[in-house]
Amino acid sequence: MALSAACAASASAQSVTVGRSVLFSPGGVQAGPPGAPVVARYISETGVRFTFDRSQPVPLMKFDRSPEVWVLRAQPAPRGDILYLNDLGEPILRANRTGGLTVFTFDRPEGLLVALSGAGQTLRMTPLGPQQLLERLAQASTRATRAAQRLIPFEADASPASSALTADAAMVAAEAILRLTRLQDGREILMTVKRVRLVEGRQARAELRRGVIEITVAPGQGLSGRPSSDRILAAAGIR
Repeated sequence: MALSAACAASASAQSVTVGRSVLFSPGGVQAGPPGAPVVARYISETGVRFTFDRSQPVPLMKFDRSPEVWVLRAQPAPRGDILYLNDLGEPILRANRTGGLTVFTFDRPEGLLVALSGAGQTLRMTPLGPQQLLERLAQASTRATRAAQRLIPFEADASPASSALTADAAMVAAEAILRLTRLQDGREILMTVKRVRLVEGRQARAELRRGVIEITVAPGQGLSGRPSSDRILAAAGIR
């Protein structure tokens, strides 16, 4: 199914039963304060808010002000802590042995301590039909076009099995374009971008070639089967 889009017009927590392997990180480190829900919301003193979802085989997180869901990988760190890394191997969260959490952001790479603010909703993809995918591509194109202040079309070769992941990847690509506009080097690179193309493959990838940002999604891998905005920026030469 080949789809394309150019610029277009613009709860309560679920009950989840989990075992120790989900409640705790490798080495027995609790990922959050004692008694924290497996899907929890956190806030820093500076107002950074996010959801941290440990109810699924792969930990997920999402900042309130971004559409992107981050797929994390747990790795032991010094002093018995656990780092939660993005798909570039860079830290997004750090959990200490007492359950304290630190979040690392682009603006605060040294980290911010966060506090539990309550239960959250599970982060998951919703199945989409062809028309819904086309609408998501149009939304992503609109967001990227506004950020770049010129038309950036989004195109996709997708199957029913990859439609939800392709739609999610399109929104992540639009987020990466928005982030490019905030960086001096990024704005220069963005001037060369003509369009975004999404295709299926065996492994998640991101490339920038001849003015085309090509995103490869691997539908059998869930949210892990598409690159993060950080990986898209890295593919564009920004890190």
